[in-house]
Amino acid sequence: MNFQTILEQLQNDKAIPFAIPIFLLAMLVEWYLGKTEHADFYKRKDMFVSLSMGILSGIVEFFPKVLAFIVFYYLHEISPLRDIVGRQWWAWIILFFLDDFAYYWFHRMNHEVRLFWAGHVPHHSSIKYNYGTALRQGVGERVHKFMFWLWIPLLGFDPLMLFIMIGLNLIYQFFVHTDLVHKLPSWYENIFNTPSHHRVHHASNIRYLDCNHAGVLIIWDKIFRTFSEEKDGEKPIYGLTTNIETYNPIRVATHEYGAIFQDVIRAKKWSDKLKYIFYAPGWSHDGEDKRAKTLRKELGV
Repeated sequence: MNFQTILEQLQNDKAIPFAIPIFLLAMLVEWYLGKTEHADFYKRKDMFVSLSMGILSGIVEFFPKVLAFIVFYYLHEISPLRDIVGRQWWAWIILFFLDDFAYYWFHRMNHEVRLFWAGHVPHHSSIKYNYGTALRQGVGERVHKFMFWLWIPLLGFDPLMLFIMIGLNLIYQFFVHTDLVHKLPSWYENIFNTPSHHRVHHASNIRYLDCNHAGVLIIWDKIFRTFSEEKDGEKPIYGLTTNIETYNPIRVATHEYGAIFQDVIRAKKWSDKLKYIFYAPGWSHDGEDKRAKTLRKELGV
């Protein structure tokens, strides 16, 4: 497969480009419906950062995506299931679950490995929670993202099919980024990721930290014990535990990498240097342990 063929194949992955006008329309509708109840629901500077992150992440993702497509192609070629798994209806259903499972672990590791968190943290940097926040994608996470899906082509699923499913999953996730929808029917809340569940994920309240990593299905969080219910008496506080107070897109995209570098330089032992890179955010060799799991344990949740 040559580079030209790869680009031609990737051009058939039209899920996200098709959805962009829908995203923009949804943001306009959300702003209109929410402006009376939330006077500052959308803030111009905040929205500028979100749009900048969306554009920048798309640019940065280009080469990792091409490389991933090539790797997926060759893994699919050596799969013993490649002639069994095609694009039958049942294959799409199986792929939906496999992709969503991969996304759960990709997202969870973005919160539990500080180097990965540095690439994901821009998505959580806004103190607003609206459809615009959904576009505030992590830039650095684009580099390591696709390695969490490497095992799926080995099960016989072709790369274009996989990329389409990844895109559809992300489209669903866009619509859980809203404060206007309180709760959906209980049966839906029990199975699927919803605005209520994802508000928890974006909250900086200790009770909610590092919970609800779901893409489409909330069942993964329940199975792997990372689920937290949104409590009526504890409104989510959006943003980071320590907000960065800037609207500079480059600063938003890179600030945590700089913080890791400073901590690595400060640490004397090599074991501590590595822990600053690979342990969860909040770990310190000479200060208070502020990792989410530690804070939640101290709170008793």
